[in-house]
Amino acid sequence: MNGESPDIKQLRLQKLEKLFPELFAENQLDWEKLKAAFGEDINFANERYVLNWAGKSDAFKILQQSTTATLQPAPEESVNFDTTENLFIEGENLEVLKVLQKAYYGRVKCIIIDPPYNTGSDSFIYPDRFSERKEDYLKRIGDKDEEGLLMKEGLFRKNSKDSGHYHSNWLSMIYPRLFLAKNLLRDDGVIFVHIDDNEVHNLRLVMNEIFGEENFVAKFPWKKRTTKSDVPFGVSQDYEWIVCFTKSNFSAGVSYERKYYQTDDYPEDRWRLSDLTTQRTAEERPNSAFKMINPKTGKAYPFNPNRIWGVTKDTFPDYYKKGKIVFPDDYSFLNITIPAFRVFESEDKIKAIKKFGSEEAKKSVSTHLPKEVGMNEDGNKDILALFDTKVFSFPKPVNLIQHFLATISTKDFIVLDFFGGSGTVAQAVIELNKEDGGNRKFILVQMPEQCDENSEAFKAGYKTIADIAQERIRRVIQRIEKERAEKPDLFEAGTLDLGFKAFKLAPSNFKVWRGNEIDSEGKLLEQLDAFTDPVRPGVEKQNMLYELMLKAGRELASPLQHVTLSGVEGPASAGYYSIDNGELIIALDAMNKKLVEQIIAARPQKVITLDSLFAGNDQLKTNTVLQMRDAGIDFKTI
Repeated sequence: MNGESPDIKQLRLQKLEKLFPELFAENQLDWEKLKAAFGEDINFANERYVLNWAGKSDAFKILQQSTTATLQPAPEESVNFDTTENLFIEGENLEVLKVLQKAYYGRVKCIIIDPPYNTGSDSFIYPDRFSERKEDYLKRIGDKDEEGLLMKEGLFRKNSKDSGHYHSNWLSMIYPRLFLAKNLLRDDGVIFVHIDDNEVHNLRLVMNEIFGEENFVAKFPWKKRTTKSDVPFGVSQDYEWIVCFTKSNFSAGVSYERKYYQTDDYPEDRWRLSDLTTQRTAEERPNSAFKMINPKTGKAYPFNPNRIWGVTKDTFPDYYKKGKIVFPDDYSFLNITIPAFRVFESEDKIKAIKKFGSEEAKKSVSTHLPKEVGMNEDGNKDILALFDTKVFSFPKPVNLIQHFLATISTKDFIVLDFFGGSGTVAQAVIELNKEDGGNRKFILVQMPEQCDENSEAFKAGYKTIADIAQERIRRVIQRIEKERAEKPDLFEAGTLDLGFKAFKLAPSNFKVWRGNEIDSEGKLLEQLDAFTDPVRPGVEKQNMLYELMLKAGRELASPLQHVTLSGVEGPASAGYYSIDNGELIIALDAMNKKLVEQIIAARPQKVITLDSLFAGNDQLKTNTVLQMRDAGIDFKTI
C-alpha cells in the first residue's frame, strides 16, 4: 500500500488488455493496433516491437469484413442427422468461422488444426486482391464447375519460396483465421496448432499477439519419422511442433491411478505418501536443515544438506500432530527409509476440483510426447486400415490427437478443426469417446478442394478432400457399429454419438439490402424488392430454419422439434419449430390467431417469423406484436 488512490488510467488499461490482449505489446497499448481493430484508416507505420509484414493492414480488413453467408444442411450426406451433435461443414474456413461467430462465441473448449506449413509447394487461400468488392470475393470462393467442384483458379494460389512475400502471404492467411477462432474458445479453452520449421517462429509471434504472450502453454516437439531425409545442410528435420495457447485459464492434466492406503488409524480417509524433501540446500533454507526425530521411537533421521526437509524445525511438531508426517517404522507394509509426507485422499480431491473441476486424479503433462502417439507412418496406417489405399498423404496419427484431447480434464466439450483435412480429429473424438465413455463433439471444417487427377484418392472415386473426410467418418462409424454388435461388453456405458450433421457454406437464403449499390432505376427496384420480400425464390424451409437459428445465436446441434397447431387436422408442417426446448421459436409455415396464442403459451424467450406470413392481415401482425411485447417475448419478423 502506498496511500495513493487507484490509478484510473492503469485500471482501465488492465481491463482493456484482459479483453483485447492483441492490442498490447510489451505491456503497452499499441495505438495503431487499436485503430486497426476499431477504425477504418488502418496503417502500421511506426517502428516498434511488433510482428509486421507486407499486407497486415489488408489482412485486418479481410478479418473485419462481415458476411451474410449461411450454412445449408445436407441430410443426404449425413449420418443420423436428427440425433447427432457432431458437425461436418464443407466450405472456405475463413467465411465459415465468420458464420459461426454468433452461435458458437465462447463455446468451444478445444481447437486442433493442421494448417498449411508453407513449405514452398503449398497452395492456399490468402487475401491478395484487396481492391475487389466483398461480393466478388464471395463469388470467387463459391465458384464451382459443372460437377459442383470448387474451382482452384483465382482462389488457391501456390506460395513459392521465390515469392517476395513468401512469409507475408502465409501470415495474411493464418492471422484472420486464428483471430476469429479465438473468439469461439471458452475462457478455459485451449488451441493446438501443428506446424513445422518453416513458420514455427512466425506462428509463435502471431499467437503471442492474438492470444497474449502470457497465455502461451507449451510447444510440443513431435517426432514424425525415424528414417533420415535428404535436406539442405545435411540435417534431417525429423520433428514437427504443436504450439499450444489458452484463452485465459486452461489447466492440463493426464488421468492416472494413485495408490492409497486404508489404515485403522484413519478409517474415514485413505492416504498416500509424498516426498518430504525439497530441492533446496541447507545453505538456502537453514531452518529446514535439522535432525528429524520420531516422537514414538526416538529414532533420529539426519537431513541431506543438498536436499533438506520440506518442513522447518518449528513447523514439524504441528505437521506431526495432524498426522502429516510418516516415519519408516510407523507401518510394517511401507518400504521407505526416511520420513515421508502423508497426503489424504480428501485433500487430493479438493485440489483436483479446484484445478480441473473434477475429483479425478491428474498429473502434469510433459512436453515430451510418449512413443504411443505415433509417427507419420502410423497416420498412413490409420488411413489404410479404413480405405485399403492411400487416399491422403501424411495425415496425423489418431493417437497423437487423442493424446492432446486426453490432457483436458472433462470429457464433455466441443472440439473444432477448421483445417479438417482427411478427418483425423473426427476419428480421434469418436474413438476416444468409445474408449472412455466421453461425450466430446466435433466440428470439422474442410473446403471441397479438388483431388489431383493422378492421386490415389481420385482413382478411388473421391473428387474432393471433403469427400475423403466425410467417407472416413462414415467408415469409422460403421466399424464401431460392427464392433458394438459383436462385443457389446467392451463399450463404456452411455450414449455414443455415431453420426454427423453435414452442412455446406452457401449464400444467404434472404436477399440483402445494398443501398450503396443503387446507381440506377433498375438497381433501386431490385433493392426495393429485397426490402419488401426478402426471401430468395425457391428457398427450402429447412435451409431458412438453420440460417435463422445460426443468426439468432443457436448452435446447429440444438434440440429441434416441429410443433403442430393443437386441435387442427392437417399436414404436419402446419405449426412452428421449437429450438433449445422452447427458448427460441421459429414460425415459417403460417401465422394465425390460434398459432400466435399457442406460441405465447409456450413462453419462449424469442420468436422469429416471416413478415410475408402476415400478408393482407395487418391487424393480426399489430396484435401479435403487442401480445408478444406484453408477454415479454422478443419478437422479430424477417
